[in-house]
This record gives sequence, structure tokens and C-alpha cells, in this order.
Amino acid sequence: MTRRRSSLGLFGIFGRSQDLRRLDQALRSVDVHPRLVPEAVKLTVVNLLKDHAIGDEAAPQSYRAAAELVGYCMTGAAAFANSNDDHLAHQIEGRIDASLLAGDSLDAQLILLTLHARVIQPSVVDRFHLESTSD
Repeated sequence: MTRRRSSLGLFGIFGRSQDLRRLDQALRSVDVHPRLVPEAVKLTVVNLLKDHAIGDEAAPQSYRAAAELVGYCMTGAAAFANSNDDHLAHQIEGRIDASLLAGDSLDAQLILLTLHARVIQPSVVDRFHLESTSD
């Protein structure tokens, strides 16, 4: 069975696909305005979620988890904790540490996406000693 494609919409005539709307809503829930995230990054996030889904579609809670990680990477520890809470920021930091050890997990791919798209906060790069060998 083929995977359903995501749609950005066209001139306001055709609506955005449900997966992109879910991601936009999840980004808002962690105080990241969706317009601050490039559309290419959002499309890649939803495609990664679908790639790691058990069925054809990503689980609804996976959008929130992805938004938390992308939001942390884009805003940095202090701003993320300020907008959300310290406990959630520490959880995300634990996820980043675990993804660095695991290697090819969804979280690692999301972190790498923010790094390659150059939307990651330099403080996050420094804190976790992130680097990409393809740069």
C-alpha cells in the first residue's frame, strides 16, 4: 500500500494535508509558531514520522513528540524551558543524549534535520557537541 502524500496547499485553494496541520498544531503547543519552521523541514518531519510509523500513518502523539524535539533544537534550552517547563526541557535533553548513543533513531534523524537545515540553535550544537560530516 502506498503512503499518502502531504500537501502544502496551493494559493489557498487546496487545503494543507492533515499531517501538516497536526504538526503545525503540535508546534504551537510547544510555543513555536509554525511559520518559523521552513515548509521543507515540516515536510521532512512528517515523512520521517510516516517512515517510523507502525501502520500507514503516524500516531497522533508522535507529532507532539517531534514538535518538542524540533522546538527545543530551534529555540535552545533556556527559551524552550521558559515557554514550556524545566521538566519537559530535561526530558528533551535526555532524548537528545539517548539519540546520540542510539545513532539512527527517529530523534537522531530529527536532530540531524535541524542541523542540516541550519535552523538549530548554536547553543544546542555546542551543548551536545553536534556536528555533521557532510558539511
